[in-house]
Amino acid sequence: MFNYVRTALLLAALTALFMGIGFLLGGVGGMLIALAVAAAMNLFAWWNSGDMVLRYYKAREVTPDTHSGFYQVVEGLAARAELPMPRVYIIDNPQPNAFATGRGPNNAAVAATTGLLQSLNEHEVAGVMAHELAHVRNRDTLIMTITATIAGAIGMIANFALFFGGSRNNPLGIIGALAMMILAPLAASLVQLAISRSREYEADRGGAEICGNPHWLADALEKLHRGSATIDNPAAEGNPATAHMFIVNPLHAHTRDKLFSTHPSMANRVERLRAMAPQDGNSGVESERWEAGPWSGAGQDDVRQIRQRRHGPWES
Repeated sequence: MFNYVRTALLLAALTALFMGIGFLLGGVGGMLIALAVAAAMNLFAWWNSGDMVLRYYKAREVTPDTHSGFYQVVEGLAARAELPMPRVYIIDNPQPNAFATGRGPNNAAVAATTGLLQSLNEHEVAGVMAHELAHVRNRDTLIMTITATIAGAIGMIANFALFFGGSRNNPLGIIGALAMMILAPLAASLVQLAISRSREYEADRGGAEICGNPHWLADALEKLHRGSATIDNPAAEGNPATAHMFIVNPLHAHTRDKLFSTHPSMANRVERLRAMAPQDGNSGVESERWEAGPWSGAGQDDVRQIRQRRHGPWES
């Protein structure tokens, strides 16, 4: 609940910033033009986001026939989350990472890199994919599109004021107007990044619930953090705007929460997840809940076959 409230408050703050700065710098007309342009651009990106990102990363779709273990893990998790089965993709990239995309649950896609599938066991893979399905269930792509639209509109208003002289509603004079032109887009970016970090925390919580064991996701995050810090992702480096989509920052993030970071501190994420697990049988959460695996969507023979292969069951 805290993360939902925090996201709502941040969106409210971003909206208030847009309305205040927009009125002072662009007037009512400037506000409407900037919002319309930003909305059109971001709605186009949102509508086509899934295919665009998957094409950029050269993702290849997999089926139960080509990658049965990986596909069945996602299928079982989607059933537990009460979500439609998403399309499943693999990206040929040695950096261990994953992301979800798509407009909503009915047209979602999840993707994992070959580096992730080769370095994690099936429980950890389940934790990661549950995190991505939590993003789908929470409609985080839509939330971030709305956020980007408002932040983009603020940036456009600042440009309008710079080139067209601003609004008569501004009582701050030329110095104040120049300061707002510089600081307003910066403030909007900071709020946008804070919302991104908040959605990651919420997806961690939801992912732990979907997969059935918070330790699975915590263990996976620690491995992914180490891997992403040492293995380059040239495609992500070439398009940093997509970095926020991944479960861990593909651009070699630092270890602390920072104002300009798209992802929360890994230490904070792991600590929160481990705190969700039962402690001495008295955590307020039924222990049996964490014993259930994500395999309910697969047959028992498939489950035994998956569990016999602790590493690398995803390549067949």
